[in-house]
Amino acid sequence: RPELDRLTDGAVHQGLALQVPAYEYADPDSLRDPQAPGMPLVVALDGITDPRNLGAVIRSVAAFGGHGVLLPERRSVGMTASAWKTSAGAAARVPVARVGNLTRALERFQAGGFFVVGLDMDGDVELPALDLASEPLVVVVGSEGKGLSRLVRETCDRVVSIPMAGSVESLNAGVAAGVS
Repeated sequence: RPELDRLTDGAVHQGLALQVPAYEYADPDSLRDPQAPGMPLVVALDGITDPRNLGAVIRSVAAFGGHGVLLPERRSVGMTASAWKTSAGAAARVPVARVGNLTRALERFQAGGFFVVGLDMDGDVELPALDLASEPLVVVVGSEGKGLSRLVRETCDRVVSIPMAGSVESLNAGVAAGVS
């Protein structure tokens, strides 16, 4: 046990540790592949810093047949052991790409025929009222504390909110991505 604690830097390991090479990020353009089966769906994360949220998003993308996850290189979490673990293995099947500028990447997706929807509690329309089934889609989820950045919000074709009942003020980013 002391050796596993040392190897895992004190993380919960349940008696097992595995050393793997550094994560290989996908090419962002590969997420726009029109030959991929199903309606293209990409989830972009705008400033997510909690690796557990990233892992939960990857798992949701896998569960709903999404084509991948898009992350900015700066001010964002990357693929960590915690993100990998939270994805429950989905990170082995769902490509994750990193981009230098998320706004420009979203504009390239739009030029390629994608509709870009941002999730924000102050959205223009509530999610159930949005009809998008016929177009490739990018869903943008904002950071845990600040939501969508100004430029990303302005780039979105539509900003939607998730209706909530009761006294819950907001959802965590991983749950919001799964609900949408």
